[in-house]
Amino acid sequence: MNVGRVLVVDDTADIRLLLRAVLSHVGHDVSEAATGAEALSMLAQGTPFDAVVLDVQMPDMDGWQILASIREQACFDDMPVLLCTVKSQLEDTRRGWELGCDGLLNKPFSVADMADEVAAVLARSQAERLAHRELRRQELWAGELRA
Repeated sequence: MNVGRVLVVDDTADIRLLLRAVLSHVGHDVSEAATGAEALSMLAQGTPFDAVVLDVQMPDMDGWQILASIREQACFDDMPVLLCTVKSQLEDTRRGWELGCDGLLNKPFSVADMADEVAAVLARSQAERLAHRELRRQELWAGELRA
């Protein structure tokens, strides 16, 4: 299993605690941010993260805005970002892939699924991540055209 330094961004302390426990248990070094501003500040300070696990619904800045800010900075373009959301509509899923997420888990999720998804995004090379993002975007658009 690939392990790395993971930033967990969620406004709910219990979720951060759970994700820290799960991801630490499988060997990841976990840092936490309770707000989008805090997460972007940590990234701007140059803390070397291998992946970000990002909640979509947060009060100060939503996950879509945070993901867009991350992707606007070339130095973070190859950093995997995994979105966690209760939003499961097609347009929400498409939005995540359009903005450049590398994985999307719907809440509630199992702790095993979370650990597996983080390992999967860390295992992909930069080229594989970019190809995976593009494939997911194409699949979502093709699915809508068939519907």
